[in-house]
Amino acid sequence: MAVTDRRCAAVALLILLVVTGTARTATLPEDKVDAFYHRYEGGGMTIDGPSVLVRKGMGNQVSVSGQYYVDSVSAASVDVMATASPYTEERTEYTLGADYLEGNSILSLSYTNSTENDYEANTLYLGISQEFFGNMTTVSIGYARGWDTVMEVGNDSFEAEADRQNYQLGVSQVLTPNSVMGLDLEVVTDEGFLENPYRQNRYIDPSDPTNYLYQPERYPETRTSVSAAVSGRYYLPWRASVRGRYRYFSDSWGIDAHTVEMGYVHTLGTNWTLEGGVRYYTQEQADFYSDLYDFGNSQTHLARDKEMSTFSGLTFSAGVEYQWQRIPVPGIDRLQLGLLVDYLDFSYDNFRDVTASGDYLPGQEPLYGFDAWVTRASILFEY
Repeated sequence: MAVTDRRCAAVALLILLVVTGTARTATLPEDKVDAFYHRYEGGGMTIDGPSVLVRKGMGNQVSVSGQYYVDSVSAASVDVMATASPYTEERTEYTLGADYLEGNSILSLSYTNSTENDYEANTLYLGISQEFFGNMTTVSIGYARGWDTVMEVGNDSFEAEADRQNYQLGVSQVLTPNSVMGLDLEVVTDEGFLENPYRQNRYIDPSDPTNYLYQPERYPETRTSVSAAVSGRYYLPWRASVRGRYRYFSDSWGIDAHTVEMGYVHTLGTNWTLEGGVRYYTQEQADFYSDLYDFGNSQTHLARDKEMSTFSGLTFSAGVEYQWQRIPVPGIDRLQLGLLVDYLDFSYDNFRDVTASGDYLPGQEPLYGFDAWVTRASILFEY
C-alpha cells in the first residue's frame, strides 16, 4: 500500500547509496561478492533488508553480475495515518547484468524485476562508455525502458500501467593529476497511471467550513523531467580527497529542485578509510499541488503528496571502512567491511500534519517535518 510513500522513501535511500564516481578506465569490474544490510527509519516508516551482488568475469572481455535485493516496509507515516491504517509489505528485486569490453569501450546490459503485493516493475538498461585522449576523457550514454504495473490491495478489478523511459549522457574529464570533473544530463519521460491509488487529497466541506472531506488524487498521464549535474573531486596530498556536486532538476509538472553535496574521504594507514559529507536539497511545489483545496474537483489535476509540495532537507553522512589486501585466504584477494550512517532532516513549507493532536481549523494544522536515520553495514570481497 501507499506506493508513492514507499517509492519516495526508497528513492531517498537509493540517493544516499550513490557515490559520485571518478574517471572510469576501460577495464572490466573486479570479480567480487558485495553484501550489505540497509535500514531506513524515520517519518513513521521503517525500511530494511539485505542485498547481495555477485560479479564474475568470463574471459578478458565479459563480466556478468546478479543482484538480489529485499525491502521490508512497515509504515505509519503522516500520509497513511490521514486516510488509512499502518501496513507492512515486502519488495523483492532481481537484477541480471553483463558488461562487454572492446578496446576502450564498455557495453553494459541489464534487466531488473521488482515485485511487491501491489506494484511490479520491469526495467531494461543499455549503456556504453568510451574513453578518449589517452583515457583522460570518458563519455557515457545510457537508455533505460521501464514497464510498471500498478495494483490496489483489496480491489482485484483495478490494474493500471505506467511506461518509463530514461536517457542519460555523462562526461568525465581528468583535469590535472589530482582533479577530476564530471557532467551528467538525464531526461526521463513517464506515461500512464502516475498517481497513488491509495492517496487522497482534502477539500473544505461545503456544508461545514470547519471540516474537510477527502477525494482521490488525479495526476496528469504524462511527465517529463530534465536534470543536469556537475561534480568534481580533488585528491589531496595527505591521502585524502574532497568532492562536490550540484544538480538541478525540472519537470513538466512545475517542480524545480536544487541539490548541493560536499564530501571528504581520508585514508589512515593501509587499512582504514573515514568519510563524511553533507547534502542540501530544496524544491518548489508541483503546479497542481495543494494541501487543502477550496472545494471538491476544483482542478483537473489534484495532488496532496508531500513530495509534490515545497520542502527542503539536510543530510549528514559519516562512514568507516576497514580492508585487508592480499589476505591469507585462498581465492580472496581483498576483503572490506563498511559501516555508513546518514541523518536526514526534512521540513515542509506547505504540507500540514493532519494527525497532529489539538483542535485545528482546516489549513491551520502544524507544518510537517521529520527526521530519519539510514544505516548500511556491508562486507565485500574480491576474488
